Amino acid sequence: MTGLWTGWRAAVRVARREAWRSKGRSTLVIAMIGLPVAALGFAAVTLNMFQLTPMERLERTAGAADALVYRAWDGPIRQKPDSLAYASEENPTGPPGAAPADPADAMRALLPPGSRLIPDVDFSVQAHTVNGIGPIAARALDLTDPLTRGVATVHRGRSPHGPGEVALTEQAVTRTGAELGDTVRLLDEQRYRVVGIVEFPNRLGEVVLFDPAHRPAGKAVPKIDENGQRWLVDTPRPLRWSDVRQLNKHGVVALSRDVIRHPPAPEEVPPLGQPGGSGSVQQMSLTALVVGVAVLEIVLLAGPAFAVGARRRQRDLALLAANGATPAHLRRVVLADGVVLGAAGAVAGIALGIMVALVSRGPFEDYITHSRAGGYRIFPLALAGIAAFAVVTATLAATVPAFVAARQDVVAALAGRRGVTRSRKRWLVLGAALTTLGVVVGGFGAWRTTPNLILAGLVTGEIGLVLCTPALVGLVARMARVLPLAPRIALRDTARNRAAAAPAISAVMAAVAGSVALGVYQHGVDLKSAQQYQPSLPHGYATVTFEDHRPGAAAPPVDPVTAVLRDTLPTREVVPTVGSTCAQDACLLAVQVPPDRRCPFVGGGRHGPTTPAEQRAARRDPRCGTRASLTSGFVGPSLPVDDGTGLAALTGASGEQLNQAIETLRTGGVVVFDPVFIVNDHVTIEVRTPQPGDEDWLEKPAQASVSARAYVMHDVARASQAVLSPALARQAGLHERVTGLVAATTRMPTKAERDRLTAELSRFDEQYPMYVEDPQRSDTEILMVVLMVAAAVISLGAAGIATGLAAADSRPDLATLAAVGASPRVRRVLSLSQSGVIAGLGSLLGTAAGLGAAAGVLAALNRAYADLWPAPVPYPITVPWLNLAVALLVVPGVAMLGAGLLTRSRLPVERRL
Repeated sequence: MTGLWTGWRAAVRVARREAWRSKGRSTLVIAMIGLPVAALGFAAVTLNMFQLTPMERLERTAGAADALVYRAWDGPIRQKPDSLAYASEENPTGPPGAAPADPADAMRALLPPGSRLIPDVDFSVQAHTVNGIGPIAARALDLTDPLTRGVATVHRGRSPHGPGEVALTEQAVTRTGAELGDTVRLLDEQRYRVVGIVEFPNRLGEVVLFDPAHRPAGKAVPKIDENGQRWLVDTPRPLRWSDVRQLNKHGVVALSRDVIRHPPAPEEVPPLGQPGGSGSVQQMSLTALVVGVAVLEIVLLAGPAFAVGARRRQRDLALLAANGATPAHLRRVVLADGVVLGAAGAVAGIALGIMVALVSRGPFEDYITHSRAGGYRIFPLALAGIAAFAVVTATLAATVPAFVAARQDVVAALAGRRGVTRSRKRWLVLGAALTTLGVVVGGFGAWRTTPNLILAGLVTGEIGLVLCTPALVGLVARMARVLPLAPRIALRDTARNRAAAAPAISAVMAAVAGSVALGVYQHGVDLKSAQQYQPSLPHGYATVTFEDHRPGAAAPPVDPVTAVLRDTLPTREVVPTVGSTCAQDACLLAVQVPPDRRCPFVGGGRHGPTTPAEQRAARRDPRCGTRASLTSGFVGPSLPVDDGTGLAALTGASGEQLNQAIETLRTGGVVVFDPVFIVNDHVTIEVRTPQPGDEDWLEKPAQASVSARAYVMHDVARASQAVLSPALARQAGLHERVTGLVAATTRMPTKAERDRLTAELSRFDEQYPMYVEDPQRSDTEILMVVLMVAAAVISLGAAGIATGLAAADSRPDLATLAAVGASPRVRRVLSLSQSGVIAGLGSLLGTAAGLGAAAGVLAALNRAYADLWPAPVPYPITVPWLNLAVALLVVPGVAMLGAGLLTRSRLPVERRL
């Protein structure tokens, strides 16, 4: 045992001295190992900083109160002990009904006697901004009460207390232009003096804080739903889990300090999802799959980095063997290289990851999480695990080179001869078999929604690609005969030294595979979001609504509002929207769904959610597969009327589809957006007057109905299920009236332009709501974009480092070329060509692996929700050509450019035997 320890100590000493002596090569290997370690360290530290503890979440939500409560449902509910998430019972009676005369008294009656309530109300106000008038989030909370400590922080000034006082967040200061001591004006010219600058750590953004006892009123404040009001509660005794469950019976959600400190046993917590639901389990399994894929990519990225570097030490190992070192000694020296360089890469990567995470905390808070982190924390346990993983990975990566080095030809290594390496057919056959097996296993795992099988397929497939790499290098080298001098030498040299080129190609493949997989996944998420989102107007178009469209009401100011839209927005055209209503106030219009096409799981007096068996049956029933099947047709007090003039602005349609729709409207027909309504090319419009308490009124005969020829438009914006022609509206006895204006814009209006429009509209006697079709990108999508950029940077870095290691390995060949008279240009083009071969092949293989990995994950996600109904929009499995262009063109291009620029013009001549 003493001899073994002495041998390892000597090997580590040799490895340390060699790393210090060959600083350039060692730096490249350390960088290759440190890149993925830095990425993992950054993710671990960032997650730890933003992952709040239950008590931290409680303090930001409920401050120092014993509990936070609010009425969420008009009937029993179930909730989680440590959050405000809840679900209704199996037979809910509906959302909260009419609020009691005094909601606070009603809530106080449900709490222990002697409880004190502090109101906390969220709403919005229309206020003057630096550019006009716009909506700003508002909150009413008394920060002078000790119960609110922790909910907000007063940075300057004080909390508002009394009439005419407000406090602003920094973002609201920027929006309104009102600093401390200035005045904030609401839409109706109510004025409030700014007495403080505050921040809500759980909600960074534009917020105006009011005193709860002096909340604003009037047309500047939309109607506040008193049922949604929350209270911070000071109770005379702790609010235990049994008390929370009792409140749940009355539809009240409660976040209790005592429950956070003493959580109930798992069996005491009712499940929020439906019995037998497996969505959360599948999601956790798929998360484990993604983590497994990430670990695989890190292994492939870090392992070949050391293998390429170890190739440079063949001569040194041969000298050791010539002086009496045994094969065991040589293996130990190479393995010690893995330990030393792996430890150095782990330390450098962890340090870089911590530094980037701490520096980027502010941008993460402002642009991604929109909330403050819990504090500067570094998650030492996770970082220690990542460091150990890096050392183990580097050591394992050195295993194969260690055994190869122990069996090398000492004379050939001392002479600097590498010989000609051919790919053995058995390795090619094995690689092709593993790649095929990986595709089959991964596809079967995606079909069965088994993440372990998907992960096994991906691992097997990528290992197969690695084994096929030397053969692919030899295949590509056959093109050398038709190429100029430098590329021809590069290809032949790469084929001859496959032991050095193959690991570098594998490293590039691993990095590109991760980048492409993220790009394909995010592309699928974006397409799914776009398909889920049903716009009521084309993207960027704006509408102004004239709310009072009853028969006999005053004519709306069409011309003045049209002028305002043209003056304030980048408007190409303004089109009036016309609505149709009937004389009865309670009249509703419906597009009839034929009885034989109605989904049996909708309507008919049904209550409560569908069971899993009913969901599976609905997924198989073709009658339940459209949006119209969920509503039994559009039901409302009005349907739009158009003669075809404004249809392009209303729907964004063009081409033959628009021409056909216009022709239908001009000949007295109707345009619909779902073929389920059409029978024999006709649609029936019904006029109904439901009676109070009549739940089956849609099943009864209509008071009046008309039928007309119909045309179906696909993939367009729509504000309703149908557009009537003027002739059809008159035939149904409906009244027509201008209900609003649509501005067809040339681009998305800015926030400043929207504020100016609201300010101009406020000058009219009536208040006319304005809306811009602007689907906002979610925080999750923004985070995925950040991850994609990081993956692209890692891909570029890995390509550069891998080609740099390969260039260091071929330095003797460059010196030989210089000795026989090759010009610096030839040597530079040779280095550039070698980099192109390595980065190009690695990018090509990585693209294939990344596409396969992302396809497996997306297919598994689709299968996980295959039995749910209403059916969620599946994730499309498509190719993001921009990401592929970066992987196949930019990554090799950058690697080649770097190699060409960094190749030295003068090299010392290498001595060879």
